[in-house]
Amino acid sequence: MIYLDYNATTPICDPAREAMLPYFDKFFGNASSIHKAGREARAAIDNARDKFAGLIHAKPHEIVFTGGGTEANNLALLGLTRSHSSKRHIISSKVEHHAVLHAVEHLEKDGFEVTWLNVSEGGIVDLDQLRDSIRDDTALVSVMAANNETGVVQPLAEISKICRERGVLLHSDMVQGFGKIDIDVSLVDAASFAAHKFYGPKGVGALYLRSGLSIQPISFGGAHENQRRAGTENVPGIVGMAAAAEFALTNRETEQDRQSHLRDRLWELIAQSVPEAKQNGDTAQRVPNTLNVSFLGVDSEMLLIALDLKGVCASSGSACMVGSVSASHVLLAMNLPIERARSAGRLSLGKFTTADEIENAGKIIGQVVQRISKLKRAEYAVA
Repeated sequence: MIYLDYNATTPICDPAREAMLPYFDKFFGNASSIHKAGREARAAIDNARDKFAGLIHAKPHEIVFTGGGTEANNLALLGLTRSHSSKRHIISSKVEHHAVLHAVEHLEKDGFEVTWLNVSEGGIVDLDQLRDSIRDDTALVSVMAANNETGVVQPLAEISKICRERGVLLHSDMVQGFGKIDIDVSLVDAASFAAHKFYGPKGVGALYLRSGLSIQPISFGGAHENQRRAGTENVPGIVGMAAAAEFALTNRETEQDRQSHLRDRLWELIAQSVPEAKQNGDTAQRVPNTLNVSFLGVDSEMLLIALDLKGVCASSGSACMVGSVSASHVLLAMNLPIERARSAGRLSLGKFTTADEIENAGKIIGQVVQRISKLKRAEYAVA
């Protein structure tokens, strides 16, 4: 199997697995209990919080552990807007992950007015539109750091400057950025992370929340995470997340260069065998591991099934939209033709991707696309 779907999820790394194991049996206590077993679990969470905060240059009390990136996004959007209920306007972009899109749409149904930022053909948000859209009653701006489908990196420094000048809170979904690009939480007021995107366990994430900000909880049943989240803490997951974060940042610049080289080699192989293939998204402003390609005339669902049969794991976009046959909302927002959006495939690399895998994948992709195209031509001839 050649796994080229690291943007969907990553395999857990050895440091994370080893760090987690003791908290499944030996140190299994509930971190809210006052006895020794509980104190041991609480100490593990505190240590993990200190480590993760240090890695993103934040303060420990600014970290809220969650059940994943989706919960972190929801907590930021719903929690922050409800804490500033006098302001009823939100700004976000058309290319956000559905964890943000659907949360904003929920707020819209609750009476919030929403401005959706347009993006360029390369997937970059319109800064002039952002600047013109901010109002006195704007409660929050939410723009992702890196797109999960195209890998396009948004200009957060410029976005932050615009928001700071107008005194508006800024949240960023940094789920796809951590470990791949420089993350600077000082630019934002809130940021979301998910452990399974950087070689940690599934079902655990974190929200960075700038000191001094109040937030309304969105779940109820217990005053955990400094009264910002209900529910017993996932001690093994939190410990694993901190260990994985450290692993993801180890030799990051060298790894970025390696993955960027492999990604470009994969595109080179694809372009040689499928001349009509087109890359999607800004090729200069993107994370090093992601390649989004449209194979014109080839349905993406058919392509992914055929690749899977050949042992290549890829996707057409967000794993949260599995089973969806509609064209990518990200590519459509970039004003690409619907035929191009429906023929797109996402190939994403990781720390365990090898040069041999890229060479083999490039050949297989070319063969599969050529075979599907040939079948299509035969169908048209018969018709």
